[in-house]
Amino acid sequence: MAGPDAELAAKLEPEVPHAARIWNYWMGGKDNFQSDRAAGDAVAEVYPEIVVMAQQSRRFLVQAVRYLAADAGVRQFLDIGTGLPTMQNTHAVAQGIAPESRIVYVDNDPMVLVHARALLASTTSEGVTTYVHADYHDPEKILAEAAQTLDFDQPIAVMYMGVLGYEPDLAVVRSIVGRTMDATTSGSHLVLWDGTNTSPAVVSGAERLAESGGVPYILRSPEDLASCFAELTMVEPGLVPIPLWRPDDADAEGIDAYGAVARKP
Repeated sequence: MAGPDAELAAKLEPEVPHAARIWNYWMGGKDNFQSDRAAGDAVAEVYPEIVVMAQQSRRFLVQAVRYLAADAGVRQFLDIGTGLPTMQNTHAVAQGIAPESRIVYVDNDPMVLVHARALLASTTSEGVTTYVHADYHDPEKILAEAAQTLDFDQPIAVMYMGVLGYEPDLAVVRSIVGRTMDATTSGSHLVLWDGTNTSPAVVSGAERLAESGGVPYILRSPEDLASCFAELTMVEPGLVPIPLWRPDDADAEGIDAYGAVARKP
């Protein structure tokens, strides 16, 4: 292996658990190493529902993108902290409804960048799918590079799917979300979900993740997450446990992860 891929491969650090790969493992993916599986199993030992959370997070993404593409008429998506591609990714769902949809994925992980090349090959002929290598702590860079693909004079769905807990300061989280949404026009939407500190078991799971060498993840209250939607109009049913956001199953039960979709007036 030579060139950019060799440089990226050198940065993968297979012996160190990595969030994107651990999440890929919980979702049943193959793009993970033994260190990731060990950390994932350590969390699942004290919080078995983490696997359900991983599966439900993808269901929430699919439901939200379907709503935005089919009902809200959104044709542009900025998916920040996308993680490793698995199944029913944002571009596949959006372009399955509106083939002309334009999607920009953002992540700062070298393994995600390697896989993005395969991801980009699956776009529709009418639409565009591209990738920005950036950290969500630098929204100005993200916005500048996304503007090469997206028209910020038209509505955009900005997505933060289970990633903001890697920033320990809630004020910084609010700033990141606010600076991103400020750049969008009326009719844009914020899609956000994150783990919540709503049970002792999930808190134990987060502690076990850190003990296993994974990057610590800050669980917040639903009220804290709600503050990220300031000045936006919630789409029904509002901020709820993600299995209860437009559920497929009438018997769906809540979990320690809340999400919502909100529109910019």
